[in-house]
Amino acid sequence: MLYRYSGAGNTFVVVDGRNLDVSRFRKPDFVHTFCMLNGTDALMVLDNSRKADFRMEYFNSDGSGGMMCGNGGRCIVAFADYLGVKPFHSRDYIFEAPDGLHRAEILSHLGECKTVRLQMNDVTEPVSVCGGLLLDTGARHLVLFVDDVETVDVPKRGRELRLRPEFAPVGVNVDFVQTLPGGGLKIRTYEKGVESETLACGTGAVAAALAASVVSPSPISPSPISPLPSSPLPFSTVTVFTRQDSLEVEFRRNDRGDFSGVWLTGPTLFEGEIE
Repeated sequence: MLYRYSGAGNTFVVVDGRNLDVSRFRKPDFVHTFCMLNGTDALMVLDNSRKADFRMEYFNSDGSGGMMCGNGGRCIVAFADYLGVKPFHSRDYIFEAPDGLHRAEILSHLGECKTVRLQMNDVTEPVSVCGGLLLDTGARHLVLFVDDVETVDVPKRGRELRLRPEFAPVGVNVDFVQTLPGGGLKIRTYEKGVESETLACGTGAVAAALAASVVSPSPISPSPISPLPSSPLPFSTVTVFTRQDSLEVEFRRNDRGDFSGVWLTGPTLFEGEIE
């Protein structure tokens, strides 16, 4: 059985590969065709792991893999909860992803919608290139700040930048970000591997929030979550508005400009089974 999930607008086909032969779902041509037929941004396989509760395998709609997906990570945690990977009362998960181990928490559950908080990896200080800031938040992102994201030709400009030689050979995702007067950020993302604008991008939302803390403190506010006793650095938080939903990004930034304690929170929606 196959399942369809949405994370703030990102859509995924998810497969339970723990006890079945799902080798065909790892073949690039099959993944590409299957995602096109079902209108999804990516395909994920939930598999067994010796290190954690489960392993996440992620494939873009063009069949490429090997990167982290923030919204995908949140959706596959919701899927693991649906499958009963851990006892029902458990809401904390640790899973293995292409960029290492991640912790996640299910904060709420209402019908088919679950709010999932996902810990991302630490991120080094961004680098200025091509008029924007380059960060690796599990996938590489170029963040460009604009006056109005609604006026940007995202498919055209995103593809032009994604193919720039500075980012060869792996390419880059491109985020166009607008700082909002009342606080927060508005984002539109061109995703490599999908080769189009997507309704949301979790690693892009994280990249935008971290980049915003470098160029301007205005969208940043103290987080209601207290810092760990071992860390004197306070958490900051920023709301990132995607095309369909909003995501919350929490983080700490040290004196070197690096980021730790990075968390991504937002909705996941189980959209149904696929025959």
